Amino acid sequence: MWRPRLVQQTFRCLSTNTQAGVLFDVDGVLLRGGSVIPAARQAFLKLLDKNNNFRFPVVFVTNAGSCQRHHKAQQLSRLFNVQISPEQVVLSHSPLGMLKSFHGKCVLVSGQGPVVDIASTLGFKKVVTIEQLNEHLPLLDMVDHNRRPKLSSIPLQTLPKIEGIILFGEPIRWETNLQLLIDVLLTNGSPGCVYDPQLSSQLPVLACNIDLTWMAEAKSPRFGHGIFLLCLESIYKKLTGQELQYQALLGKPSLLTYQYAEQQLRLQNHNRKLTTIYAIGDNVMTDIYGANLYNRYLAQQWPRSQVMMVEEEEPQSAAAQCRSILVCTGVYNPRSQLSSNQSSAIAEAVSQGHGDLVLEPDLMEPSHIVEDVEDAVDLMLQQENSVTCNT
Repeated sequence: MWRPRLVQQTFRCLSTNTQAGVLFDVDGVLLRGGSVIPAARQAFLKLLDKNNNFRFPVVFVTNAGSCQRHHKAQQLSRLFNVQISPEQVVLSHSPLGMLKSFHGKCVLVSGQGPVVDIASTLGFKKVVTIEQLNEHLPLLDMVDHNRRPKLSSIPLQTLPKIEGIILFGEPIRWETNLQLLIDVLLTNGSPGCVYDPQLSSQLPVLACNIDLTWMAEAKSPRFGHGIFLLCLESIYKKLTGQELQYQALLGKPSLLTYQYAEQQLRLQNHNRKLTTIYAIGDNVMTDIYGANLYNRYLAQQWPRSQVMMVEEEEPQSAAAQCRSILVCTGVYNPRSQLSSNQSSAIAEAVSQGHGDLVLEPDLMEPSHIVEDVEDAVDLMLQQENSVTCNT
């Protein structure tokens, strides 16, 4: 059976004044559904000092987005019996707090979980949910005959014109969300009206989490928000002949997500510069592609025009490099061709209309492939031990 070469565990002269930081993916690296992957417990033991504190700055970067940061931090703290703060968690929607030009607009939000609370925490002032839209315009949702609404005799308050769409994550009732999102897009924010056959412009769409699949308890990967986005894009193109344009794609592999994550690492390191960021993930297209894209950005210091414009708060990168480490406990399976096929499919799908995500095969090659997260931590510790001992 295939197994990567394991790394020898010799960490004799590791410095406590670290210049390295670690980005952990969660699903498929640390967890499978609600269960801890055994190697993750061993990995954490190697990263903690005698006081149960992390020896390196650590941030958990996940494309999950149906909860608040403090709830994810509480979950991880409980599962690993270590104190993890909300500032150590970056969810797919976390960087939305930096896009202040949208905070005053009326936005329609799609997803599941406390989407209104999430949007409010991120700074959005006027939020309309799919459920509210469905309640005010009950004739729009007609797919499920058993759920067709009875018209209310009580007039409802008119909803404001929708000025943007935020896609937080995969919804529960896809047919309802797809129908109402198309209604909003094709009426330029007035879904009770007739479709406009000649729209001069498209409403801004901010999409979080482009994962095509993710790894839970099932033997094979499950549909992620990326699949929902592919459905929405396909319907929009079929009806309009145009590609659906995204104002922003957030979550891994977007540059903004890695910039934001590095900012959180530096805060833990008392704002001292980090030399190397180790990004550990199980998904070639999101974790590995994103880390490699960020590594190239760090190396070349791309001009500002090639990175999403963030009002007044664009974080300044400081690390010298970002190294990608791929584990085999989640989406990636070295014994299957499905992983590479999925990577190509999602890359081509989400790259349409968004300059940050252009399919480049070299960005899908990890710096290292290891069996699990314990091996990844061993590799990182060996690398840092070698650097420290040679300085």
